[in-house]
Amino acid sequence: MKTSGESKKKRSQRDYNLGFKLAVISQVEKGDMTYKQAQKAYGIQGRSTVLVWLRKHGTLDWKNPQFHQMPKSKETPAQRIKRLERELSDEKLKNQLLNEMIDVSDKQYGTSIRKKYLPNQSKTSNKSKS
Repeated sequence: MKTSGESKKKRSQRDYNLGFKLAVISQVEKGDMTYKQAQKAYGIQGRSTVLVWLRKHGTLDWKNPQFHQMPKSKETPAQRIKRLERELSDEKLKNQLLNEMIDVSDKQYGTSIRKKYLPNQSKTSNKSKS
C-alpha cells in the first residue's frame, strides 16, 4: 500500500496554443531535434502528440513519404583504399574457404561440383554455328 509520504503525480491533459505547436513543429522539421526529443524538452505527455501536430500542421507530405538514404560519410582516398583492401582480403578468404569446401565435398562424397572446361571448347562451338 502507499504511504502518506508517497504521492502519485496525477496526469492531466494540457491544451497547447497554435503558436507553441508551430514552434515545436518547425524545430522538428528543420532537424534541430527529433519528435521524441521535443516531447521531452517541452514536457509534452502524449507519445504521439507531436506526430499528430506534424501531420496536421507540418509542411511535409505525409501521404507520400519519401525515404532518403543517409549519404555515406566523406572518406579520404587513403581511407577508401584501406576499406577496399580490407574488402578484397575478406573476399579472397571467402573464395578460398568456398574452394576448400568444394574440395572436401568432392573427396568425401565423390562429387564433381567444379565445371570441367574443354581445352578446345570455343573452337568447336564456332564450327557448329557456321
